[in-house]
Amino acid sequence: MKQNRKKTIQAIFPFAICCLLIISLNSCDEDKMNWGRDPSYGEVTTSELPLALAEKISRYEPLKTYTDFTLGAGIGMDLYMNDETYRNIVNENFDEVVVGYAMKHGAMVNSQGELNFAPADAFIAKTKEAGLSVYGHTLVWHQNQNASYLNGLIAPEVIPGPAGTNLLSNGDFEEGDTGWGNWGSGKESVEITTEIKLGGEQALKIVTNSGSSNEWEVQVESPEVGLIVGHRYEIAFYVKSEGQGGVRLSFDSDNPLGNQYPWHLTEGSPVVTSTTWKEVVYSMNTIYSEGSQEDIFKAVASTMKFRLDFGKVANMTYYLDNVRVIDLDAEPMLVNMITNSDFEDGTLDGWTGWGNGSSRDVSGEGEGYGGTGYAMVLTNPVAANNYEAQQIWTFDSPLEQGVDYTCTFMVRATTNAVLQVQIQNADYSGDYYGGINVGTTWIKVEKTITPSTDDKTKFIFDFGETATTYYIDDVVFTSGEPASGSEPIYIEKTPEEKARIIGAAMENWISQMVSHYKNDVHAWDVVNEPMKDDGSLRDGNVSDPATDEFYWVKYLGQDYAVTAFNLARQYGNPDDKLFINDYNLEYNLAKCDGLIEYVSYIEEQGATVDGIGTQMHLSLDSDRDQIDQMFKKLAATGKLIKISEFDIKIGAASPTTGQFAEQADLYQYVLDTYMKDIPEAQRYGVTPWGISDNEQEHVNWIPDDAPNLWDADYERKHAYKGFADGLAGRDVSEDFTGDLQY
Repeated sequence: MKQNRKKTIQAIFPFAICCLLIISLNSCDEDKMNWGRDPSYGEVTTSELPLALAEKISRYEPLKTYTDFTLGAGIGMDLYMNDETYRNIVNENFDEVVVGYAMKHGAMVNSQGELNFAPADAFIAKTKEAGLSVYGHTLVWHQNQNASYLNGLIAPEVIPGPAGTNLLSNGDFEEGDTGWGNWGSGKESVEITTEIKLGGEQALKIVTNSGSSNEWEVQVESPEVGLIVGHRYEIAFYVKSEGQGGVRLSFDSDNPLGNQYPWHLTEGSPVVTSTTWKEVVYSMNTIYSEGSQEDIFKAVASTMKFRLDFGKVANMTYYLDNVRVIDLDAEPMLVNMITNSDFEDGTLDGWTGWGNGSSRDVSGEGEGYGGTGYAMVLTNPVAANNYEAQQIWTFDSPLEQGVDYTCTFMVRATTNAVLQVQIQNADYSGDYYGGINVGTTWIKVEKTITPSTDDKTKFIFDFGETATTYYIDDVVFTSGEPASGSEPIYIEKTPEEKARIIGAAMENWISQMVSHYKNDVHAWDVVNEPMKDDGSLRDGNVSDPATDEFYWVKYLGQDYAVTAFNLARQYGNPDDKLFINDYNLEYNLAKCDGLIEYVSYIEEQGATVDGIGTQMHLSLDSDRDQIDQMFKKLAATGKLIKISEFDIKIGAASPTTGQFAEQADLYQYVLDTYMKDIPEAQRYGVTPWGISDNEQEHVNWIPDDAPNLWDADYERKHAYKGFADGLAGRDVSEDFTGDLQY
């Protein structure tokens, strides 16, 4: 405690006499007051002089002095590590800290799913030096996620389209079964389906009956295909089945691609199928050993039909799609004028660039389109005009004026962004194609480019408009239309596959995070903000999610929280305190009821929830009666109750003295009510969200306001007194005397 010393009364009286003189000089004669000492009272002492509010606030002890439960602070990791004034306030006033962002999925997990522990490790080491504990925030939330990584895990499998033109008409069954035939004693049904398909809208569904046992007992025959004698061909298709089945290739007569049935020479015929899509390719290179039967799959006739045999397994259902016949010896129809277009050599040879402090590089392996290979990486650090950051390819010869060229490329960015392309001559005169909106997942961009003059020699990406990083792959610049059949194939994962993959990602994240900090973190927000405002569980069906949003519930169902709590318990300590946390529980009591019901559901499924956090981001007009009702509802659960993210908005950038007083009063009311309604054994503690009104704490949270306990200069506010009085359960300043302290 600070030591008090008394000043003599003579040191005070000159100021008091001066004040009285001013009053008397400004009073009407008839209102003059006679000042004097009541003889019966005795001498006035300094202890009896009233204290100004600022003097009272300055005499309060650090906040943690006034309570026995855990007093936490929601803080910024970087500020704590680098700002000594900020850090000293935290260390002096609080028992526990929780970082607002730096220990969440988005901050910890990289594009490969690996966790970077180094920044948080350094932070925890520094808090240990100060005697602070760390509260873990948060394991499973729908925001602040590395959504790009998680969405990538369940993105469709992207299979590059065939190198040549598909000669088979209606190989994707988008025209129904036109041109196709089927028969056999083992056939139950052969029909078009829209339920399970590959890429397009339809596929062919084949069902065998209970008596089917030989391959030829169910046959599907292709439309007729024209051939060039002497050319080599490839027959390929995608197939899946509802169990382990089999398929093989056969012909209606002597093989027009040679003189034998391919299945005669194929080991393990028929090809085994399963519940996942499988590409089956028949060509000389895939079904024959090197050096044998080299003439097989070279055309000896000008037309052919082929058959796919499905009859080997009874009572089996198959799905067939994207059947292709490719002439391997056909002349290429198009020439890409950009030769370093897919960056698979790991270089940017042929590309040049400049501007705006931008950088250009080749990505890591596996970061190219479709999660394979490489991509070109262009980073613009500061938003400017689109042409102020450029990446340039120079053609070997000028483009032809008036000719339609087709430019396609795949692109994504780390944030939503805008891109422009142009063609340009040596004098920097260009034709522009802008307004390309780029998201965080890969999209295909296709532009028809028609040179306005005959001197255009450069193709340029203008990427200066948005401060972001672009990933660009598979750049094609050619005259004429793209070859038909060259589009990639997208294989969607089933809901069951997505649930399995996302479940594994959740376990990977929670197990590593909780295990790594097992000796340092003993309380966690396991699930954050699971409820909608109407009291129902979020379902993840959001039309326009933010770039960092990922809804675990969308893929794992309502048991996602059950899984999360079980994992946190499994990989943590038996006595760790595991919380569920949400906001607006005091504003919307239906939401509070819904959260309590969800906690009951989680525990009915076998998990244990130790506590409930109520964030309490309040405003001056927050309903005090509903705050009281909320606390009573939470107390009735028997769980630990935590005020987890406590702040009070004033609603003004420059509040009045009266507004500051209202804020202080509401801070005290909330704590008084917490003490009244929550039994002592259930009080985990209180965590103010943020330290001060300094703008560096409010770049992303409640800007242009004054919601915290310290002002922008890190001086205690009236709110500090209200908060401390609420913790102490009384007006602490009533014990203060008029004696000066120094």
